[in-house]
Amino acid sequence: MSDLKAFWREKPLSAMTRREWESLCDGCGRCCLHKLRDDDTDEISFTNVACRLLDLKTCQCSDYANRRARVPDCVQLTPAKLKTVDWLPPSCAYRLLSEGKDLFPWHPLISGTPDTVRKAGAAINGRALSERDAGPLEHHIVEWPGLPARAKAARP
Repeated sequence: MSDLKAFWREKPLSAMTRREWESLCDGCGRCCLHKLRDDDTDEISFTNVACRLLDLKTCQCSDYANRRARVPDCVQLTPAKLKTVDWLPPSCAYRLLSEGKDLFPWHPLISGTPDTVRKAGAAINGRALSERDAGPLEHHIVEWPGLPARAKAARP
């Protein structure tokens, strides 16, 4: 475990420092996949199409500091925003903690390495494509981003 200890078990999301908040992201990349919302039913469909700024190998934003300027609809998560965002993946640390649950054993804060995210099947590696190569999003609807990753620990 990192030098941040188990702060997520002791602090509410609203009391976390920026460093603590940012460390909650497991780097899976699922939140950076495009989603479609049905105007009539409000149902969300997940796609395997990633934001153009997402590096598909590292699952990291290629311009995190400027992402909202370059992608105006990029959502900056905050504790308050978590109350209205309904599309975070079920294994997302922000979602889990806001629902009163704990992190999965494969989360880097517990495992000590980001490799466990990929090994647990949570990361988008090898399953997503860039919006630059996708064409119509309706042709890329998939279920896996909205399904839980394996909760079992994946050892480094």
